[in-house]
Amino acid sequence: MPKPVEIIDLFSGPGGLGEGFSSCLNPDGSVAYKISVSIEKDSAAHRTLRLRAFLRQFGVLPQEYYQWIAGKTEEPNWSDLYPEKWAAADREAVCAELGQTETARLLSDRISEAKQRSGDRTLLIGGPPCQAYSLAGRSRNAGNRAYKPKDDDRHFLYREYCRVLNELNPAVFVMENVKGMLSSSVEGIAIFQQVMSDLENAGDGYHLISLSVPHEKDERPEPKDFVIRAEDYGVPQARHRVIIVGIRSDVPFKHVPTLSLRNKAAFVSDILVGLPTLRSGLSRSDDQFAWYDAVVDGIETLQTLAASYPGQNHSRFLAEVDRVEEKLLAISHKGRKKSSRGKLSNKLSAELAEFIDDPELVGLSGHETRGHMRSDLARYLYAACFAKAEGTSPRAHQFPDVLAPNHRNWKTGKFNDRFRVQVGNGPATTVTSHISKDGHYFIHPDPTQCRSLTVREAARLQTFPDNYHFMGNRTEQFVQVGNAVPPFLAHQIANVLLPVFETV
Repeated sequence: MPKPVEIIDLFSGPGGLGEGFSSCLNPDGSVAYKISVSIEKDSAAHRTLRLRAFLRQFGVLPQEYYQWIAGKTEEPNWSDLYPEKWAAADREAVCAELGQTETARLLSDRISEAKQRSGDRTLLIGGPPCQAYSLAGRSRNAGNRAYKPKDDDRHFLYREYCRVLNELNPAVFVMENVKGMLSSSVEGIAIFQQVMSDLENAGDGYHLISLSVPHEKDERPEPKDFVIRAEDYGVPQARHRVIIVGIRSDVPFKHVPTLSLRNKAAFVSDILVGLPTLRSGLSRSDDQFAWYDAVVDGIETLQTLAASYPGQNHSRFLAEVDRVEEKLLAISHKGRKKSSRGKLSNKLSAELAEFIDDPELVGLSGHETRGHMRSDLARYLYAACFAKAEGTSPRAHQFPDVLAPNHRNWKTGKFNDRFRVQVGNGPATTVTSHISKDGHYFIHPDPTQCRSLTVREAARLQTFPDNYHFMGNRTEQFVQVGNAVPPFLAHQIANVLLPVFETV
């Protein structure tokens, strides 16, 4: 039985990348990868990491955990119940900021330990913070006259990744970042070219590998070749990210590892199957009767749109509105939270279903709706019924004036996707941390529920297992989910890299 490959996980977030690797098994069923240390500075994400590090030590998760995440008990005191396992998790998941002297010292100690235990069977993973590279972040910064890219340390946090890469000198590394990194520059110097050069020359030198475009071992891929489209690999979300794999120059490997395209795509409507139906909440004076009245008002508004409906299928739109009216009373009694869970869709690939499922679950966490403004319910209802009728989410100019929000620039194109339905017959749009703000970009495809997505639904789109619990308040949970690497994609990356370690 081979020793597990030891992982140093930087900028870990809630652990999406680490979860994918940790769930990978050798052909004999033994654990293929083991996280030695993960570093995350956000306290809520760190608590999520620590909890998952604790749970990975069990063959079968403890019943106390299942009861807690189902909402049946308060969180147990894990350190009292399982002191050794909790202490090990506390040591593995570290709340610290990379780039600080104390963090560097701690990492040096852990790197020395990993090398003594595993020699060259080590792996560095992580994604330096992306706000400075993302198109949205650059757009915000462009409007700030005082902003100077060269003074923004976030542009250069990848250098801390490179510093650790130099010190660890692992057989393989995996770095993830946003697609905007490809076009980002500081004072005319292209960031990505510098990143590739620094990675290639770290440690004993590395071959940079694209997992999505076949190429020869000694052929340096083009920058665009490092972009991985998650929806091409069975993730129910159009998430396009830069993922760079480096294999140390002296490590022999027969074939350049490449991800296999999936014949079976995963769609929004399929991945949400089994999650309980919920009504949305109202941000003020919320109860089932007030919600019922608000949706009735929305239905009556929608039924008057005969002349102004901008779509091609008005009769289908009205039929959908009528269906909502027919089911309204039943939905109003559903409540805003329900932890029970039904069966997964049989349309999902067997591999994805197995990855997400846990037959031992007695209830779900994170499946509670937020409160919405009363006026937004009619907009959500309209957008979801439009999407059912037309197969696409309505743009700003396709909203009737009676439902238009009070924005001066509403129809200039700036707010085109202000209200966006995650249409059921395709992958979702990219789940980002912005989902923590108001949910307008993530409207549920079922018009009867008239709401934005829950944390659990967003986690499903990101392919987190159903037993994965996110710590912190709901805003913090949404941020964690939006910032993560889809674990199912990371799991596939872990599998294709495993043969590289056979000769190490």
